Amino acid sequence: MDAIIQNNALDGLTAFVTSLAVGLLMGLERERTPSAKAGLRTFTLIALLGTLSAMIAQEAGSPLVLAAGFVIVGLFITAAYLRDPEDDDPGTTTVAALLLCYGLGAIIWYGYSTLAIMVGIVVTILLYFKPELRGISQSLTRRDLLSILQFAVLSFIVLPILPDREFGPYLALNPHQIWLMVVLISGLSLAGYVALKWSGRRYGVALLGLMGGLASSTATTLIYARHGKDNENLARMAVGVILLANLVVQVRLAVVGATVAPDILPRLLPVLGGGLALGLAVVAWWWRQMEKGRDLPLPEIQNPTELRASVGFGLLYAVVLFCSAWLQDYAGNKGLYVVALVSGLTDVDAMTLTSLRLFNTGRLAAGDAVTAITLAVVANLTFKLGVVFAIGGRALGRRCAAGLGAIALGSLLALWLQA
Repeated sequence: MDAIIQNNALDGLTAFVTSLAVGLLMGLERERTPSAKAGLRTFTLIALLGTLSAMIAQEAGSPLVLAAGFVIVGLFITAAYLRDPEDDDPGTTTVAALLLCYGLGAIIWYGYSTLAIMVGIVVTILLYFKPELRGISQSLTRRDLLSILQFAVLSFIVLPILPDREFGPYLALNPHQIWLMVVLISGLSLAGYVALKWSGRRYGVALLGLMGGLASSTATTLIYARHGKDNENLARMAVGVILLANLVVQVRLAVVGATVAPDILPRLLPVLGGGLALGLAVVAWWWRQMEKGRDLPLPEIQNPTELRASVGFGLLYAVVLFCSAWLQDYAGNKGLYVVALVSGLTDVDAMTLTSLRLFNTGRLAAGDAVTAITLAVVANLTFKLGVVFAIGGRALGRRCAAGLGAIALGSLLALWLQA
């Protein structure tokens, strides 16, 4: 009996210590804000009060104790702002943070310590980066907000209502899975689009190539092929941007693979890594010849979460999925490889997602899936190199050929070594 009491006491002590840490973390940030009516000590005490109220409510068998504490905390901090108002700070943020701190202290008692710590850290980050978040919100255009709302609709309204089962010939079409891939690609592209818009000019060639590749490596290649042709001084920088953008594709495909089919990574990562390694070697050589460009024109990339672009990708993915299943049934794995070469000319993501999904359902072996992805990557690089030659001219094309060819060669060599 004594041992049980001692264990319960230790568990209770752990809960209060965790509440102390969460309160100190949130209060430390508020302490730095002169207009805030609650700081380090207040937040810490409120977190502990939340844990104590939850303990009393549990022991008394009445949730009213916990609810009463929540109301009292709200009235307490509101009264503090009413008694001594600040024109530049109505106190709504501090009131909300303090009530949340009380709630976090309460859930810690009920065994959600990890969740409370995670939420506490996120809230502290939000409080600390107020100026940056305000600047971001003010820089958003109406079109940007529309794109974010479209992505939210695609992710949280359309996706949940789609049936998660196979339809059609060969049972190749799963509406939920098809739309999930649209959401995945749109999310990755939106992240790159936002980072490119806000940071491209500030950090120059390196980040412009990285973010351009995440947003749209094809669009980045098109734009800088034109710039490299029109301005000889920009040609070397254009090569760096184009090569970096296409190297990011290798990383992006690895992220997609880890998200959609993590079991294939032992076979997929060496292939993507081989292309990345050789490509980086060429980029490093070019980088020594380039000056950092601060005034490079940004690629005019439309937001990839537009409804037309998203639906177009979904249709392409569904067509590739169906054609892959049909060709695999008709001609075996060789049929899938033909689809990989053709579809990879314009879009490598659709073929990658198709191969990963076929691997997940057991209709495609890991080696065959990786081969299809590699062929799509090589076809895509070949297409982009042709674009550079056609738009940027022979001089720029020859400069880009080494890097794009190195990526393709590295991937093919790694694939051959796995055979």
